[in-house]
Amino acid sequence: MKSTKCENNEYYRMQNLPYEKFVAYGSRSLTDSELLAILLRTGTHGVNARELGEKVLAESARYGNGLLGLYHIPLQELRGIEGIGEVKAIQLKTVAELSTRMAQAKAKNSLSFSRPASVADYYMERFRHETVEYIMLLLLDSGLHLIEEHMLSQGTVNASLISPRDVFIHAVQARAAGMMLLHNHPGGDPSPSGNDIRITERIVQLGQLADIPLFDHIVIGDNSYFSFKERGLMT
Repeated sequence: MKSTKCENNEYYRMQNLPYEKFVAYGSRSLTDSELLAILLRTGTHGVNARELGEKVLAESARYGNGLLGLYHIPLQELRGIEGIGEVKAIQLKTVAELSTRMAQAKAKNSLSFSRPASVADYYMERFRHETVEYIMLLLLDSGLHLIEEHMLSQGTVNASLISPRDVFIHAVQARAAGMMLLHNHPGGDPSPSGNDIRITERIVQLGQLADIPLFDHIVIGDNSYFSFKERGLMT
């Protein structure tokens, strides 16, 4: 019993010593602010590194819950936090970008263009954080392997333009056997708009005439997606 009490005291002592807590109990034992504290290493003016990590999370909370806010918060705002200079601000933004790329690299292992869920997983971290719409064209060979990616459009929230002519120019130039469309909904809901449905139908029709079929149109939301193929809307 006495031993357990000592162990508990040691654990609580380490609440203010994130590095030591990491060594003793592993990374999963750390809170978000403690993980940031290890990255930041030092605090400032009576504020320790863990407390500085809490300040960073509080400031970035306006841009997303928890650590997600770090991806969106502007570098200039990070630099404006007392104790976060340019070097630490860049370190924090670098970690946010690394986490996104790591998630995409993990999803790549199961990427298959014949399975909409795997395509959505692969592109999820790349697009779900964006605040404007992007429309991407994926060009595939006869074995459903990716040949090229083309960003067709970047627009404001809820407004993006796409030209069927541009789609087929890229497809013909790449000698693609088929293609997919993929775009994000910044609001987080992947349900297709009326315009999404109309443009999909138009490209399906043109693809049949050009013998370059559109295999799917995937809409990326926040940790969710909508596949026209899965919903039976490609005919």
